[in-house]
Amino acid sequence: MKVAFEETIDVMLKPKFLTPGAGLRLQSGPGRDLIFKVTGEDTAGKFDYFVVEVAPHGGPPLHVHHRQEETLQVLTGRFKVRCGDRTEIVEEGGFVYLPAGVPHAFLNLTDQPAEVLVVYVPGGGHKFYEELGPVARAATPDRAAIAAVFTRHGMTLLGPPLDRD
Repeated sequence: MKVAFEETIDVMLKPKFLTPGAGLRLQSGPGRDLIFKVTGEDTAGKFDYFVVEVAPHGGPPLHVHHRQEETLQVLTGRFKVRCGDRTEIVEEGGFVYLPAGVPHAFLNLTDQPAEVLVVYVPGGGHKFYEELGPVARAATPDRAAIAAVFTRHGMTLLGPPLDRD
């Protein structure tokens, strides 16, 4: 039995090889450094793949993505993750799928910086972080300005970051 194989590789896409620690470096706020290994620009909008270094006891505020699916894999540390009504402790090596439309947040429970590997589908999330970084790092961050950045990128800011309890 012969199986037909059709070449469907988009010639515009190019392989990408990076050395450890290399990539597009962004900050989403104090204590949240990101290294994008590939962005939606690299993948024709299909996905983003990036590492987030989260400060001790830090994490993003409660929010919802209206268009993007998100995955988290804990590379180092220990995180409290909320997705909808469910809150779990996720250890090093653990994985979480966060569907679009479901409120979520996560918190580094350790006294050391910790890392999570994040995938967004579809891609393009780096543009959000490029815009959010300067607003969130202001001496006195303006919550309304931060919420407006979320809205412009198909997300809604819902509340503060998780607490340790």
